[in-house]
Formats: sequence, structure tokens, C-alpha cells
Amino acid sequence: MSETSGALARPDSEALAWRRVEGRGPTLVWLGGFRSDMTGSKAQALADWAEAQGRDFLRFDYFGHGASSGDFAQGSISRWRADVLAVIDDLTQGPLVLVGSSMGGWLALLAAAARPGRLHALVLVAPAADFTEALMKPRLSRKAKSAIKREGVWLERSDHDPAGYPITRLLLEDGARWTVMPGPLGIAAPVRILQGGLDGAVPWAHAHALVAAIQGDDVIFTLIKDGDHRLSRPQDLERLIAAVAEVA
Repeated sequence: MSETSGALARPDSEALAWRRVEGRGPTLVWLGGFRSDMTGSKAQALADWAEAQGRDFLRFDYFGHGASSGDFAQGSISRWRADVLAVIDDLTQGPLVLVGSSMGGWLALLAAAARPGRLHALVLVAPAADFTEALMKPRLSRKAKSAIKREGVWLERSDHDPAGYPITRLLLEDGARWTVMPGPLGIAAPVRILQGGLDGAVPWAHAHALVAAIQGDDVIFTLIKDGDHRLSRPQDLERLIAAVAEVA
């Protein structure tokens, strides 16, 4: 069945853009990364696979991301977690396979804790659990930390992103409320983790720590030695689809 699209209205008049391939369950739900959107190569590869296989697949953009409304600078882990729960509560039924990339991996873990009865499996790609506290905050310069303390926001720029993006006091302080490491994480469902050995954003050891944190036994960690953070090469997409097919 071809993909349909729409927008989920939120109580504050914001709206979350979504796309869906209808098919048999369990429903696959794509949770993208920080500053990412649902049109990326991994989400598209899964949508194409779901359509070809007759599987139920849903992808969406968080508040302030992609085609959804909202000011990104007003976003937080609390807000984006609430978006995930609203989408799965209002747009899906039955068991879920949550497929989370980077920040989406953290949000998948939080959603699994909030809706344990609906979790069928987790597939995590470079999962950035606790990234605001464990990965982002330690990398901030003294100047950035001073600006956040004084003004509540720092515009992070780089050669790859000269326009920059805001890192806010709200994001950091709120993120600290939702840390999940070092566990334990009471997840008994199957978990598959794909991680690049050359990932400069999420070190492989950070992702691997989830193996010990998750209490269930059906956890498989796959290290792609030459893989980067995106894991979007053709061979990486094949691994992702294989992991989803195995647990779904």
C-alpha cells in the first residue's frame, strides 16, 4: 500500500507531521535523531521495505523538526518524549517495534519504559542515551557554558554548519531529568543495536554500555568497525533492514 501523510494536532496548537505505510503488524515506528527529520535515508529505506513487504510503518517529525511546527529552540527531551507517546497512543494500535536513531534511541528507551505493554522489540542505531548530559555538555567550551548560564542559549557553529544551531539551558537541564544510564533498564523484549566504530558523535563504548544496562537477555550489539554516525551507506541500510526483519 502506498504511503499516506497527515498531521497530528497537539494540545498547544502545534502539529506533528507524519507519514504511514499501512500493513500487517507489529507496527514499526521510526524515531529520528536530534535536528534530523523523517525524510532521511534510513527512514526512507524502511518505508520502501515496509511497502514492499506489506508491513505497518509510521514515521514522523518531532516538534521543531522537519515538517512539524514549533520553534526548535523551545524543544526539550520532555517535549520530544511527549511527541513520541502522543504519536504511538493516537496513531497506532497493538505491539510496536521502535526503531530509534541517535537521540531517537534515547527516546525509544523512554517510550519503552512508559508503554512497556506495547513493546515488541527495539532496534537502535547509534543510540545516544543521555546525550545532553553525557555527550553534549562535556564538549561545550568555557565560552559556550558561560553564554548558556548568562543568556540561556549558545549558538553552536562549525565548518560543516556555519549557520549553527541553538543549545539551550532548557535542553540541558531538562535532559538531565531523563537520564537512563547506567540502568537498570527493565526491557525484556528483543533489542538490536547497530553502532559505527568511527562514530564521532556517539562513541561506540557509550552505545555498548546499554548492553549491560538492559536487563533482558535477547540483546545483540553489532559494531560496524568502519561505520560512521549516520550508518547510511547501502551496506548499513541492509543491516538495518535485516535487524528490523529479524525482530518484527
